[in-house]
Amino acid sequence: MFRNFRRAALVVALASAASVPAAAQIKIAYIDPLSGPFANVGEQQLQHFYMAAERINARGGVLGQKLEIMPLDGKGSPQDSASALRSAYDKGARYVFQGNGSNVTAALVDGVNKGISRGDEPMIVMNYSAFDPDMTGIKCNFWHFRFIQNVDMSMNAVTSAIAARPEIKKVHQLNQDYVAGYQAQKAFREMLPKKRPDIELVGDDLVPLGKVKDFSPYAQKIKASGADTVMTTNWGNDLTLLIKAIKESGSKANVYTLYANTIGVPTVLQDTGIDTVFSLSEWHGNVANNKTEAYAAEYKKKFKNDFLLLRVNTAMDMLAEAMTQAKSVKALDVARKLEDMKFQSDMGEVWMRKDDHQLQQPLYVSTFAKVNGKDIKYDLENTGVGTKTALLISAKDAMLPTACNMQRP
Repeated sequence: MFRNFRRAALVVALASAASVPAAAQIKIAYIDPLSGPFANVGEQQLQHFYMAAERINARGGVLGQKLEIMPLDGKGSPQDSASALRSAYDKGARYVFQGNGSNVTAALVDGVNKGISRGDEPMIVMNYSAFDPDMTGIKCNFWHFRFIQNVDMSMNAVTSAIAARPEIKKVHQLNQDYVAGYQAQKAFREMLPKKRPDIELVGDDLVPLGKVKDFSPYAQKIKASGADTVMTTNWGNDLTLLIKAIKESGSKANVYTLYANTIGVPTVLQDTGIDTVFSLSEWHGNVANNKTEAYAAEYKKKFKNDFLLLRVNTAMDMLAEAMTQAKSVKALDVARKLEDMKFQSDMGEVWMRKDDHQLQQPLYVSTFAKVNGKDIKYDLENTGVGTKTALLISAKDAMLPTACNMQRP
């Protein structure tokens, strides 16, 4: 109970810190876990949205109106998130940001479709972190836009990074037991042999989402397999606890992830992750020609933790730009402007592909390195260890074909 009280207090404090005016007129819902095993992830991501909205409001808002971020606790549950969606609609929100769990994303898109069928005004689901490829593939939907690379794009990047290292001979993969985990498992199995047929897949496990408290049996299995490399798409505490167990097992295996730079993992790793633990992202704190440097420093000063998700800024800025171009805040008008939009983000030009509403952007594979005040200027979680680029993948090379057959209103 005390933990829930503290989390509720944090949400209130964040709302105050964001300084969003009470008269804000454009309501944007945020539906992700603010309680339960992934609450720490949801809370930190929420901070990113508050800061992004504050920046847009500081430059005059959109069409003379301010943005208001409305946090709702989806609890990581499709059912609870669908209920939160209805609450968001009733409170005037027509834009919903969500990212933790592709099963939740699917429930929200389904909820939007059901609402439209009842005669409700349309809503747009702005997906900033859920990566099931079907959501921009065979299940693509006009009211869904994705601002993170999908699973297939992720596995294409990760397998390219692994294939480029001739010393890697044996790989063990481990993913969470839900739709995106299955998609990652399948894509990795298919892509890696095409790039490095000599690499042996010595293990392939699925773990219950958010339910494992002790990953040491998995770590021991990985060590016993002789794997020199682990690939995992785990996120949140499932990732932190897995990496902790791998390191404590004495395994020297490389670990390739999508989220190793996120909350909790750098503190667990400290310097044991240097040149051995890798992450995939659209940005990291020590990229060359870092145009987000001042913003990231301001964010850390305000919220006392690290700025990580440049894609939140990109998504919020593109939404504001689409509203401006449409001269409207109505979802249909804005969706038509978001389609095919090319936008100059801090990492260069990004493109919201009209065919499937999948953002195309450069991707970074990064690894951990000690801060040296030169090319590694910024650390994570005050550990003295930051990130460095191991591989930069251009937007063109990150792009994959789509099976989407978009049905438009």
